[in-house]
Amino acid sequence: ASFAFSIYDFDGSGKIDAFNLGDVLRALNSNPTLATIEKLGGTKKKGEKTLTLEEFLPIYSQAKKDKDQGQYEDFLECLKLYDKNENGLMLGAELTHTLLALGEKLEDTEVAEVTKDCMDAEDDDGMIPYA
Repeated sequence: ASFAFSIYDFDGSGKIDAFNLGDVLRALNSNPTLATIEKLGGTKKKGEKTLTLEEFLPIYSQAKKDKDQGQYEDFLECLKLYDKNENGLMLGAELTHTLLALGEKLEDTEVAEVTKDCMDAEDDDGMIPYA
């Protein structure tokens, strides 16, 4: 944990910007939601607050215990809700809408990047494989 912390200690002061808390936790294989990050002391703007390693370690410990961390299997279960024919396919437009409108909403540019890098091309019916 201290190594990941040190990577985000950009100026070597022994402190990280609380804005980067989520990034540090994700670097440590945690997957907190934005709400969890804020609850643990993360900020939405740079420069509002800093954290020392001594302050960060209990936060990291708590983040590991939290149960709201989504896993890959949870994501697949959600996508199955859109698989009307139970054949591993869903409408690409539904995935785009879901990423833009539900949960921790992504921006248009983020959705475009995800669909370009991680999604197979739609077939003639607009369907994509999700698993």
